[in-house]
Amino acid sequence: MAKTLQLNFSTATGKNVVLTVDEPREDLTAPEIEATMQEIITSGVFEVDGSPLETAKNARIVERNVTEIVGS
Repeated sequence: MAKTLQLNFSTATGKNVVLTVDEPREDLTAPEIEATMQEIITSGVFEVDGSPLETAKNARIVERNVTEIVGS
C-alpha cells in the first residue's frame, strides 16, 4: 500500500497549493506536521505565480492500493 502525506496550503492571493511527501514516517504527529508546515511558510521557499505560501490549511495521509494487471 502506497502512502503519501499531503500538505495543503493557500497563497497570499488565495490559490490552493498541495505539497506531497511519498512514504512519510509512520510515527509522525500532528504537532510535528504543523511545525513543519509553518517552517515551510516562514522559509518563503515556495511561490506560485510570485505569491508566497501564506496559510497552512490541513494535512492528511492518503493510502492507496495499486494492483498491476498487465505489464512488467
